Parts: sequence; C-alpha cells; structure tokens
Amino acid sequence: MKRNVTYPVMEAFATVQGEGAYTGAPTWFIRLGGCDVRCIWCDVKESWDPDAHPQQSVEDIVAAAVDSGRNIVVVTGGEPTIHDLGPLTEGLHEAGLKAHIETSGTNPVSGKWDWVTLSPKKFKPCLPESYSIADELKVVVFHRTDMDWAAGHAEQVSDGCALYLQPEWDRREDATFWILSWIASRPGWRISLQTHKYIGIR
Repeated sequence: MKRNVTYPVMEAFATVQGEGAYTGAPTWFIRLGGCDVRCIWCDVKESWDPDAHPQQSVEDIVAAAVDSGRNIVVVTGGEPTIHDLGPLTEGLHEAGLKAHIETSGTNPVSGKWDWVTLSPKKFKPCLPESYSIADELKVVVFHRTDMDWAAGHAEQVSDGCALYLQPEWDRREDATFWILSWIASRPGWRISLQTHKYIGIR
C-alpha cells in the first residue's frame, strides 16, 4: 500500500446498495469530495468542493472499511475519477475487499475495480474509453427524452453490460411511468429505483 496518499472524504458509512445490479447488498460507501460535472439535480452538491472536506489517508480509509464488516466498498462522489484512485483500490484489495466505483465517465478511471457503474450525464460527455470498462450503465431519467439518449450510450458499452434507467427522485412519479412504458418493448433494459430512499436509509 502506498504511504502518504490522502483523499478528501465527505462521508463514509455502512448501508445497503440502493441502486442498480447490487441493490440490497451490504456495502461500505465512501463519498469523495470534488466534482467536474455538477448536475443541476445533484442531491449532494456539498460534495463538489474538494477543499471543503478533510483529507484522510489510504490507511485510515481502508481501516474504516475493514471495521465496517462489509466486503463491498463503493467509491462515489462528487466525481471520484478526478483523483488518482490507484492507491485506494490497491489498499482495498490488499485488505480483501471488493472495490466498486460509480462514475460519470468524464475522466480516465484509475485503479483496479471489481465493478464499474457508468452513469453518464448531459452536462459533460463521457470519455470513449469509459464505455469499454463499464459493468453497468445507469442513466438517470429527468426528461421524457432521456431514455432515447440512454439508448445511444448503450450502443457503446460491451454486450455484457447491465442496462438501467433510474427515475430522478424529485420527478420519480412521472419518470417511473415513462421508464416502465419505454422498457416494455426493449429487452435488456431494467428500471433501477433508489430503494435506500424509499426505506429511509442513507
């Protein structure tokens, strides 16, 4: 494990994965500060400024993850790929943990990951290389046109990539209806719900 490497950690906590392919799995969430996408509907805008959050060493981050008893660690943001994540994934793997990441694909993805969730945003384009490493494509649906926009991204991922459409929380009633209607005639697509919000956990 590399020494003297730190990251701005907004929060880290035990939960269950609320979205996508790993919904319901016990996880340790690490939310890093800093974002270069800045979605207008982001529900964690306080994560955008990396200088607003305390720096933590890789050793301390990994130790907290181990102490959680969860073997899946999800690194999110903000946009985590603005950081060099190689030392972090190295530390997690040395501790016997699985490393998952959620990214908008706007920067090269550093580190070695067991699961990559690509969640593209209209505010800043994905890098072409992001599609080839995605295990899961998850598109947040805010407008009725977002499903067709998602289909364009699906053409660029690998054949084995899981495909999800997720209602934006504040428009969930309308967006859920749009998604269910759209996926009915499109095999391979699934709806992803923010189940952690429905059951009242982080």
